[in-house]
Amino acid sequence: MRTLLADGGELTTHPSTSSLARTTPSVSGRWTPAGDLPFPFVMLHGQEDGPVRLRDGRVLFAGGAGPRLRTLDGAALFDPADNRWTVTDPLRQARRMQSFTSLADGQVLAAGGITGPQAYPPPALPTAELYDPATETWTLTGALHEPRHSHTATLLPDGRVLVAGGQRPRDARAPHTLASAELYEPDTGTWTPTGDMADARWHHQAVLLHDGRVLVAGGLTDTGRSKSATIALCELYDPTTGRWSPTGALRDARCAHQTLLLPDGTVLTLGGFGPHAADDGRYDPYSLAGVERYDPVAEEWSPEPPLPWGRGHHRALLLATGEVLVCGGCDHACQDVGHAATLRYDPGARHWSLAGPMGTGRWVFGAVLLDDGRVLAAGGLARMGAAAPAIGADLPASTTEVFTP
Repeated sequence: MRTLLADGGELTTHPSTSSLARTTPSVSGRWTPAGDLPFPFVMLHGQEDGPVRLRDGRVLFAGGAGPRLRTLDGAALFDPADNRWTVTDPLRQARRMQSFTSLADGQVLAAGGITGPQAYPPPALPTAELYDPATETWTLTGALHEPRHSHTATLLPDGRVLVAGGQRPRDARAPHTLASAELYEPDTGTWTPTGDMADARWHHQAVLLHDGRVLVAGGLTDTGRSKSATIALCELYDPTTGRWSPTGALRDARCAHQTLLLPDGTVLTLGGFGPHAADDGRYDPYSLAGVERYDPVAEEWSPEPPLPWGRGHHRALLLATGEVLVCGGCDHACQDVGHAATLRYDPGARHWSLAGPMGTGRWVFGAVLLDDGRVLAAGGLARMGAAAPAIGADLPASTTEVFTP
């Protein structure tokens, strides 16, 4: 029996002799340094607040959290032609846990989020702003009807943007999870309420399907006394009717997971956090290794081969080859050190293989596919908690790196 190890090795067990042999398998692809960020930042919202690839191939990073979760207004551009970082116009308002959406006209919409220092419950923003790559400036646009953070934002085929779920303060002592959704109209710069989801959720994932519907999967919901629980419930939004309908639930409730559309129209969700009790009684307090695939026709999830080890706050991207690259992440139990191990998944063969490890293990970072097929990873947390240099001195990563498949 062979088991992939977290450091990239492979453990081979020989049942007949009970002996163990360790080998180092071949890996495909490698990470190389891509310079340091102008400022270290952390992206806490699973890529909704992550980098945006612009039409000219450059990549925009903005906002997020700095050391001690200080909210940032800074913005930077990465040019893959020479791996060069430059500072660009800052956001009109510092924000983290916001959403970024690349619009049909090439502008970038930033919506909602949290501003100010750490507070509980976090103060949610109703404001939104637009970045124009031609002038490299941000301008305010219409405000959301409801302030929110930790929501999803999806560009629809007609050019509108669907924002769904998230959180805002309920009162001075507790947050409130939202079921509401809104549509942004780029031509007028205004927001319009649309149908509410059946289930309030935040820290979830949303994917635009080939037929134009939007799938929302998993996340967290309120359980009272300022507590949240992971959910397995999923639903579909139909832009033609403005209504949500329930669809097949995930086999495992999860948040801090990654969900992406595959070329054949199915949807893959990977990893994340529970904790939860499985149907067979198993209880997993750590990061989830489970992988599931959604069939939009049958509206059902089915299991795929699991990750070799669980991880949450990781990143998953579809490569030009049709494979899925999984990088970074951390364990739920401690969240002290980021994973450096990188994996590739072939959805057709349903097979996992090792890729070259990251130079810096990181989680809650930004990752984006570049025009030339490479992957850029930047920022995030490298160490915190017991692994931090000092108590309370979490270590954001200022390094960046590029993966060449």
